[in-house]
Amino acid sequence: MSKLHVKKGDTVLVISGASKGLKGKVLEVSPKEGKVIVEKANMVIKHVKPRRQGEAGGRVEAEGAIYASKVQVVCPKCKTAGRMGHTVVTEGDKKVTKRVCKNKDCGEIF
Repeated sequence: MSKLHVKKGDTVLVISGASKGLKGKVLEVSPKEGKVIVEKANMVIKHVKPRRQGEAGGRVEAEGAIYASKVQVVCPKCKTAGRMGHTVVTEGDKKVTKRVCKNKDCGEIF
């Protein structure tokens, strides 16, 4: 299994494709495929069949998956999208790896 640089709940910026420039929240992450689903990005139309008597079928718009390499994490402090690094922080008696903003003016650990 491979790790991705984004997590569920992160705010990201789409850097290429039809939804380029859109900021949204990550709804789902699929590390095995290397894809993420971002809120309001890469909208696709699904054709839904009615399953029960009286239920309506039709076309439903839903978010499609995007390759994780096509998004950048937005820093919660400086609100800019960019690269991020990793640092080891001690929390109590444990050492934990945290993400850090690579912007030279920020350096926020999140």
